[in-house]
Formats: sequence, structure tokens, C-alpha cells
Amino acid sequence: MKKRGGFTLIELLIVIGLIAILAGVVFVALDPFTRFRDARNARRNADVASIASAIRVNQVDLGGLYTPTVEDLTANDTNAYLIGTEVGSGCAASAPLCVPGGVLVLQVTCLDLSALATSGYLGTVPKSPPSSITLTWADTRTGYYLVRKLNGAITVGACDAEGAAAIQVTR
Repeated sequence: MKKRGGFTLIELLIVIGLIAILAGVVFVALDPFTRFRDARNARRNADVASIASAIRVNQVDLGGLYTPTVEDLTANDTNAYLIGTEVGSGCAASAPLCVPGGVLVLQVTCLDLSALATSGYLGTVPKSPPSSITLTWADTRTGYYLVRKLNGAITVGACDAEGAAAIQVTR
């Protein structure tokens, strides 16, 4: 009699079960959802810093004045303006709404920073990556906001930071 080589059904089921358990452990250990969230927040951090730096470098080049779109803003600690790429109304008039630090942005006019991109201070006006909290920004809105403080500083932040920490830079 010839003996057949191969695996029995029980052996195959055990191996498949072990592979499934190992795959589940690896998936949980790597936690891809957290990694993707952290990657989107890292991009938002970089975008916020680059916008704030571009505004400050432009301010130095203009002899202490902000670019006209920022200079014309009311300086107080509560008026937050959505950053966009077009001047006009309707910037904050429709969803999604930006709630930086719990303060709803209701300024109707978008803050157009496209002049910083055309003059070389920014490569392009950055747009916030799509988030897991279902905010999707229109073409003219970026998902970032700016507040011109009473002391002359500016705060740039992300509307849809994921996780517990707010993403903002004050310069």
C-alpha cells in the first residue's frame, strides 16, 4: 500500500485558526485608525505652522504691517475667520462649521490668503485633509481659521483636529 502525503483537514483548520489569531493581534497592535488620525493631525500641524510663518514673514517684509486681508480684520480675541481662497460672503454661512476651542466661527467673510501663495510666501494655501469626524471642506474653504489678537499676535488653527488636542499656533 502506498501512503499518501499531505495535511489532514484538522491540521489545516488549526493552521488557519492560528494565522487568523496572529493577524488579529498584529492588527490591534498596529492600530491603523490611530496611525491615520495622527498622520492627518501631523499634516494639520505643519499646515498651521506654515500659514502662521508665511503671515509673519510677509509682515516683516511689509515693515510691520500684515498683508491687507489680515490687516483689515477686527483685532480682538474672539473673532475667528475661516481661511479660504476667495473673497466674499458665505464662507462660514453653511456647514461644516468651525468650532475652535468651543467658539463657533460665524464671520461671514472668508479670509483670502491666496495672495501669500502667489507672492511666494506659501506654495499653495493648504487645505485640511478629510477627517474621520466627517468634515468635508468646499473648494474655497480650507478647514483652518485665523484670529487677530488685541496684542498684535495672530492665532492660526485647524477646525477639525482629531483627538483631544487642539491644533493651533500663536505668533
